[in-house]
Amino acid sequence: MSMVGEIKEKLGSKITGWNEHSSKRIYFWIKPQDIKEVAGILFNELKLRFSIATGQDTPKGIEMLYHFCYDKAGQVFSVCLLIEDKKNPRIDSIASLFKGAEWIEREIWELLGVDFVGHPNLTHLLLIDEWPQGKYPLRHSHES
Repeated sequence: MSMVGEIKEKLGSKITGWNEHSSKRIYFWIKPQDIKEVAGILFNELKLRFSIATGQDTPKGIEMLYHFCYDKAGQVFSVCLLIEDKKNPRIDSIASLFKGAEWIEREIWELLGVDFVGHPNLTHLLLIDEWPQGKYPLRHSHES
């Protein structure tokens, strides 16, 4: 079975949307509360490599993408989700699943203000310690 088939079978109804941009670049959507379980399945059961996470301030909320690689086939699977509460964006940390997530979660916390619940060390990574609390350099207003 292909990795696409395995992911669809393992995650089932946790997947709320699917887009195969190409055979090598696949995006799928989940609910924010499912990230830790989904990341655990991709990493521990399907043996995908966690590459990086990215975040973006959008008019609808904070969009997060968690990128996992299936190196054997040269495929990248991006797990997409939307944190709608921009005033208090929170999501479970995946750093307990793999240490490689610790620094990128710190960066996203610092620059976008996403609180990664359960992260072992949400402290400044890029900005000075005296940076004003509640000011996030990658946030912007979407008001018309």
